[in-house]
Amino acid sequence: MDENGKMPFTEHLAELRKRLIICFVGIGVGFAIAYSFKESLFVLLMQPLKSAMTPGQKLIFTGLPEAFFVYIEVSFFGGILFAAPLILFQMWLFIAPGLYKNEQRFLLPLLVLSCFFFAGGVLFGYSVVFPYAFKYLLGFESDLVQALPSMREYLALATTLLIAFGFIFQLPLVMTMLARFGMVTPRFLSKNRKYALLLSFVVAAIITPTPDVVNQLLMAGPLIVLYEVSIIGAKLFGKKRVKQEEEGAMEPEAGEGQGK
Repeated sequence: MDENGKMPFTEHLAELRKRLIICFVGIGVGFAIAYSFKESLFVLLMQPLKSAMTPGQKLIFTGLPEAFFVYIEVSFFGGILFAAPLILFQMWLFIAPGLYKNEQRFLLPLLVLSCFFFAGGVLFGYSVVFPYAFKYLLGFESDLVQALPSMREYLALATTLLIAFGFIFQLPLVMTMLARFGMVTPRFLSKNRKYALLLSFVVAAIITPTPDVVNQLLMAGPLIVLYEVSIIGAKLFGKKRVKQEEEGAMEPEAGEGQGK
């Protein structure tokens, strides 16, 4: 620390290095654990596709090392998942010292809620969208055409979509943060609801793997709900409310000054 109580840049780098090493070690341990359950994890991941496939139908791998590398990737994602609490904790330990107390009180719940919203988006995509989407895609199979989905193809599609669903479910938190900083207002969000409705269907059409209306509605519906939740969050935690809290906190000090 210097005279002003600030940490030099080199100490910041050393602290960052320490946190990254702990995170990498955590991911390594998680990878080792996940690799011992690699087949079970992949079976769990492909369950929505398996439920849509005909009895006896299996995934294939078209190259000799494909199955091995798929299991490596599954174990890597599993390792990150197992180490996620440690990673988030190390992230918080790194950024918290540079924040004011009021910023810590705001960002810590936001970080926790972000994890829950991300998990909610992943679960929604896995349990709601995937079964209908894969059933639709496999419906093109006929006497002349046979579906032969490969392991790598399915892993790439599933992980991409699940991550996309997870990030999309962050919408209420992003809007609430923007309202907190005064960049948007509840009135602005309510006024532009019709554009948000249109954008929800555009995003749903881009993200969902199938062009049918049902799957697009399954994606657009939650987006619309999330937008409405964003309006509520902006009303509760927007900049106007923050100013009122600050003014309320200043009133006792003014009263004490008058009493003196």
